[in-house]
Amino acid sequence: MAERYWERALERHARPATAPGETACELCGREVARLTRHHLIPRTRHSNRRNKRDFDRAEVHDRIALLCRPCHSNVHRCLSNRDLEREYNTVERLAGHPCIRRFTDWIKDRPDGTSVSFARRR
Repeated sequence: MAERYWERALERHARPATAPGETACELCGREVARLTRHHLIPRTRHSNRRNKRDFDRAEVHDRIALLCRPCHSNVHRCLSNRDLEREYNTVERLAGHPCIRRFTDWIKDRPDGTSVSFARRR
């Protein structure tokens, strides 16, 4: 059951690969060997009343963005789960956030495998 769910989600959200094993990050557009699944509505917020009112169950589970590891880490560094759920629940809105836009502008020219470390939040 879970396997079919991910297969359907990846079919809907994966961009066509330019070469076998390569795909593009939805935020920075870099071709990388491995992508991570980012829930645009965080899983910890799925049972929230507001969520249940605003989105149907299938939409909550299927809103997934495929991001490279540095972009995914940056999203969670910049925004709380509550902000992700309420304000930044589409790729377009995420890309418009100043912190994320600044990072994606920087990393888009870096090669796959670039290691990025972030300062801890206080």
